[in-house]
Amino acid sequence: MQRIRLRYTKRGRLRFTSHRDFQRAFERALRRAEVPMAYSAGFTPHPKVSYANAAPTGTGSEAEYLEIALTTARDPEKLRVLLDESLPTGLDIVDAVEARTTGLADRLTASVWELRLDGVEPAEAERAVAAFNAAEAVEVQRMTKNGVRTFDARPAVVQLETQSETADRPTDQPCAILRLVVRHVTPAVRPDDVLSGLRAVADLAPPVPAAVTRLAQGLFDEETSTVTDPLAPDREAATAPTKAETAAAATAPA
Repeated sequence: MQRIRLRYTKRGRLRFTSHRDFQRAFERALRRAEVPMAYSAGFTPHPKVSYANAAPTGTGSEAEYLEIALTTARDPEKLRVLLDESLPTGLDIVDAVEARTTGLADRLTASVWELRLDGVEPAEAERAVAAFNAAEAVEVQRMTKNGVRTFDARPAVVQLETQSETADRPTDQPCAILRLVVRHVTPAVRPDDVLSGLRAVADLAPPVPAAVTRLAQGLFDEETSTVTDPLAPDREAATAPTKAETAAAATAPA
């Protein structure tokens, strides 16, 4: 059985698709592309697809991950192209590797987010970010199925800063851009929780909903303060010599 790991995006209007909507679209794409899927056992077999840490509905993403199991080996890049062509534009398969290591979900421990705050002056956002970073605790509330839950959002935030905008804007309205790096903890701290925290500590309230996009997710590197590519270990394992190759090289005559 071959396992393939895929990175996909949610762009444009497709950011409003729920995780269940994507699951249905992806399973249709598997059938269209005639992917030789492995299926679960039991009375209602399902294709073996493992989804990892999906972004909330309404947020865009450049870094969503899943893993599929195949009964017949396929070239990862050719499979990527076939699946990408079978999905609507906006749900794009942008990377594929053969799984050669374990624990993909364990390598998704942090995310990098971009928050675009239309109608907010950058200077106002800078003051709010400074207040958030200086706070020892930032309590926020979230409605859950068991009622309102209050928790501290500050410990999960590794980095929160304002960014300079380089792209041309169609209007003269102000826009502040924030870059957020947050650890995946329990309870999960989402971008909207951080926005609630900014409102709590600095009364920052954007006039329109923020446009939120996940730029990356993976392991957080403490030394470089970056989020690393979770598929890199599989690529490295693919290029590393096997034990047989290493032994053959060691016994080969000089």
